[in-house]
Amino acid sequence: MSMLLQCLVDSILLGGLYSLMAVGLSLGFGVTRIINFAYGEFIMLGAYGAFFCSSLAGIDPLIALPAVAIGVALFAAIVFEFSLRRVLRAPAINQILLLFGVGLVIQNLAAILWTGDARSVETPYSLTAREFGDINVPDGRIVTFLVATVLIAALLWWLHRTELGRAIRAVAQNRDAAVLMGINVMRMYLLSFMLNAALGAATGAMASFLLTVTPFMGFPMLIKSFAIVVLGGLGSIPGTLAGAFLLAFAETAVAYYVPDGIGWAEGVAFAVLLGVLIFRPRGILGQAVEVA
Repeated sequence: MSMLLQCLVDSILLGGLYSLMAVGLSLGFGVTRIINFAYGEFIMLGAYGAFFCSSLAGIDPLIALPAVAIGVALFAAIVFEFSLRRVLRAPAINQILLLFGVGLVIQNLAAILWTGDARSVETPYSLTAREFGDINVPDGRIVTFLVATVLIAALLWWLHRTELGRAIRAVAQNRDAAVLMGINVMRMYLLSFMLNAALGAATGAMASFLLTVTPFMGFPMLIKSFAIVVLGGLGSIPGTLAGAFLLAFAETAVAYYVPDGIGWAEGVAFAVLLGVLIFRPRGILGQAVEVA
């Protein structure tokens, strides 16, 4: 019973990080109908931003998070203006190849500038844990879960309660109707792409004290984010949140109950992605996935 409770606690805490990681990708697709295949590199940039703030200036990742997220969002705006804007009406394969290429460029530039050495951020809360009977809860995961909850709640409030948030939702629901209502669709595309990058950067800042930071950390996180978004339903934020916790539970259960499960757990996202595409392409709450 204690192992089951530990598995459930670990799943919930991991689900918080996965929710924050995937909600940006879901929001970006919901508005522009483009899956950002450079999203993993935005996560990586956020992790490096938190690492350098900590190592060079002694700034805690939590304090550095707003500045890191804004910096990566501004970088994403440059990427949008000089590349993505030109292919918004192009075939999907053009968009995929462009963003995949952008991701490769960012990844290789990071490897040149910062080498491929693995790094990490040490904080007082990343090295401690709390015990509740037989349950061990790392403080770092608690912090990550709480920060993810606050950021996602703030995002949902912003989307439903502010004029810009409602404009983004209008574009996501019906682009043509939004144009008739006087909404600047291109500006909403840019804003959603910047939000996409900012949420990815926030995920990277949280991951900086939980995982090792390398130029190549983005691709596995992109795959997991994509699996979560497909599982929940493309463009559905509630579905994305449900998919994040389902994937977290599946990975944790494999790690706990399958022999050598820690190694197998990293492949769960691929299995989930394949299974959903075959058996339920609409995901839990979203629309069908179209494979060209």
